[in-house]
Amino acid sequence: MIDVTSPLPLPGSRLIAGRSVGPLGFGCWRLTTSSTEEASRLVEGAVDLGLTLIDTADVYGLDWGGTGWGTCEERLGAVLAARSGLRERMFLVTKGGIVPGVPYDSSGDYLTSACEASLRRLGVEHVDLFMVHRPDLLSHPADVAETLQSLRDRGLISAIGVSNHTVSQVEALQSYLDEPVAAIQPEFSVAALAAMRDGVLDQAMQHQSAVLSWSPLAGGRVLTGEGLRLELIEVLDRIAAAHDVDRTSIALSFVLAHPAQPIVLLGTQRLDRIDAARQALNISLSRAEWFSIIEASEGVPLP
Repeated sequence: MIDVTSPLPLPGSRLIAGRSVGPLGFGCWRLTTSSTEEASRLVEGAVDLGLTLIDTADVYGLDWGGTGWGTCEERLGAVLAARSGLRERMFLVTKGGIVPGVPYDSSGDYLTSACEASLRRLGVEHVDLFMVHRPDLLSHPADVAETLQSLRDRGLISAIGVSNHTVSQVEALQSYLDEPVAAIQPEFSVAALAAMRDGVLDQAMQHQSAVLSWSPLAGGRVLTGEGLRLELIEVLDRIAAAHDVDRTSIALSFVLAHPAQPIVLLGTQRLDRIDAARQALNISLSRAEWFSIIEASEGVPLP
């Protein structure tokens, strides 16, 4: 007899371009505090808790209480300057290619200038991963690939990635690169399953690309329940009660259990919530529980 309660494997470390990182990462979209000391406690505390991948972007700072373009990179740069040795303990990621009012530009000149500007704001000589933030439909993938490889050859970036790209867009770029796309960054959560359905996660597994999952708690809606299907909240709460945890831990464990081995990007600005999120690393959902979340999210039974 098949044991439907058999637990799925617990998440372990992930590899990006040969580097080992933890299954949880820290996202800097909300790192808009004007206090370097406050930001330092948060970032260093996250790294101490095992969130060694630090994800930011040049556009971060234009919203969520930010004061303007690049301010989250600047604040992170101030943290790195204030905390000796912290840079060496992290896998640093940034993104470029969004231009408010345009809205996208992945031309060679722009991506090059965007990367160089990010490095200046961060106060570093290179980033471990540079990602094209959104696909630019007016830039040929051959030109984008040439630009990214030039940045790598200059030592400004160690690995190449893309964010919010379709399967065909990744394939087109990959065909002009002399190395694999090291990482992709899709939205993936209990409330956003498209990456699991449209081939994005399948492609990542095919090419052994790391997956950085943004908005793994559906922008906080998993906590509040706002805008989510009632059936999904009920299933999350039922499974949470069975594991003696809260629904956010179940939602994170759902993402972490996918065989693409996503890295969950946490954006909270509270260390206690980061510490609590690590609870998800110890939850072994059964196959039945995992699939029941999909059915509740999509509102239809699996065939």
